[in-house]
Amino acid sequence: MPTEPEWLIATDEEMRALGARLVDACAGGGVITLAGELGSGKTTLVRGALERRGVCDGVRSPTYTLIELYPFADLTLAHFDLYRLADPEELEFLGYRDYLNAQTLCLIEWPERARGLLQNVDLEIHLAYDPAGRRAGFAARSARGREWLARLRRGMPD
Repeated sequence: MPTEPEWLIATDEEMRALGARLVDACAGGGVITLAGELGSGKTTLVRGALERRGVCDGVRSPTYTLIELYPFADLTLAHFDLYRLADPEELEFLGYRDYLNAQTLCLIEWPERARGLLQNVDLEIHLAYDPAGRRAGFAARSARGREWLARLRRGMPD
């Protein structure tokens, strides 16, 4: 998957900081997918976004519940972990479409498990192992995603 830009993330602290910058860059609801191997930092990035919003305890990947909601005054963050999704249609049974609104930011781990059901993605993030840490690559898939990525770029090193 071609991505642009791509940044090196050397530590878990830097991955959480990226999550914090990401949630700051997102205005309103939308869909962000997080792809990468086990242990590549997907949940750590989400943890950073939630910590930025003041959630400091109990942030873990909803591997068994598949979705965890975090309501805030101005926004609800919906954290999806599709790793254990047996069939892409299960996403429909979870009421996925109910979360597609201006007040909900969906962060979706393991999007490849929902083949064909995620046509409304705004921003794709791909995390990969690197000898110096992790590589974070981005691809905007909508006007909103391009706007978020432009905001995010302003806070990242070259």
